[in-house]
Amino acid sequence: MNFNTNKKVSKLNMKRNPLWKSAVLAMVAALAVFAAGCDKKEAHSEDDGHGHAGHAHGKVEEHGAEKGGVKMCPEHNVPSAECGICKPQLATTLKTGESAKVRLASNDSAGIAGVQTATPTVGTISDAVECYAEIAFNQNKLAQIVAPVGGIIQEVTADLGIKVEEKQPVAKIWSASIAEAVAKAVLSHQTLDRERKLRAERVTSEKDLQQAEAEHRGACQQLRMLGFTEEQIDVLGAKPQEQVLMEVRAPFAGEIVERVAVRGALVEAGKPLFTLADRSVMWAMLNIPESALARVRVGQTVELRVDSLAGSVFTGKLTWISAEVDERSRMARARAEVANPDGLLRAKMFAQARILTRNADGALLLPSSAIQKIEGKAFVFVKLAEDLFDARVVRVGAGHDGKVEIDEGLKSQEVVAVNHVFSLKSAFLISRLGAGCADD
Repeated sequence: MNFNTNKKVSKLNMKRNPLWKSAVLAMVAALAVFAAGCDKKEAHSEDDGHGHAGHAHGKVEEHGAEKGGVKMCPEHNVPSAECGICKPQLATTLKTGESAKVRLASNDSAGIAGVQTATPTVGTISDAVECYAEIAFNQNKLAQIVAPVGGIIQEVTADLGIKVEEKQPVAKIWSASIAEAVAKAVLSHQTLDRERKLRAERVTSEKDLQQAEAEHRGACQQLRMLGFTEEQIDVLGAKPQEQVLMEVRAPFAGEIVERVAVRGALVEAGKPLFTLADRSVMWAMLNIPESALARVRVGQTVELRVDSLAGSVFTGKLTWISAEVDERSRMARARAEVANPDGLLRAKMFAQARILTRNADGALLLPSSAIQKIEGKAFVFVKLAEDLFDARVVRVGAGHDGKVEIDEGLKSQEVVAVNHVFSLKSAFLISRLGAGCADD
């Protein structure tokens, strides 16, 4: 394959992988800035007798010369022990608050690379455990409305999506057992009236009257168990020939979310007719990683974000955490109750959840783009001069919405690189690619 073919393949790979392309361009920019600076220095310097040229940063006449008792790097005019470009291995030894110096090729290098700087802001940020959640109906406000007796559905007065009030009729059923119970109650009432008159005339005994009263109470109690009120029983007694229909009522106010009731259908006692749900409060069923369980507890605030409801944040409380962890997923189930006054949350939606474990006031905040990871450590680049940055290890805390809390290693008045920071990281590590110009 010739050079032109290789060039075409490289271009094709860059088009197919934009992330790879961005990384390569950033490295190329850093190398170009570094090289440009070296060319500039070579054009305006003299040989120092050790194979190195003088610098615009202040010419060091002798390799390894000291300044104020400190051995200086002849290439970058910073203390040799702190020169990050000549000694990128410092990244592995630095502790929180410690740093290495990164001298750029010229005062214009940071600007050419597009580096932007800013001071940290002071604000409030919440530390949180992030996990996924599935929305479900509030099981304490979810009910199946069933046929209390076997019979034929004569009327259906509720439909899907209809909101009903507590005790509102949703269907009417004719049942032979109800008709029998009504007839028994009417007959017992008539018998009771007759016994009372006979007792008043001292024709019957007290025992006969008491027995009639007991039979009437039993007949009425059977109807009350079927949902009839005292007033309805009295009306049925006054109109014994009228057809008796049993009203099926909603146990509480809510929305009909499922319906199987059909007019004219023959149903058995206990068969579901409707499903009723109160959607004013929904449940969020969370899956919390085992590693985060020590940080969560019942009563903590939970924030929910649903992709299909962009911009909306729903807030609730953690009400239950499972006593066991799933042996396969290593997740623990948990539940949060979330207010849903506008009905936007629906069952079986997926959401991103944040369990707020700590609220930090007066926190030192930086954009997340300011943080660079090197050897597993978090670094920020503090501006010391136009061409000099401090690659400093910091300890980060909570992070959310593009901001990161800095717990240790940075002061509020210090100026930090917050954008296009990768070019500074590349300059720090450039000698690993063989681009360093200092002798160790």
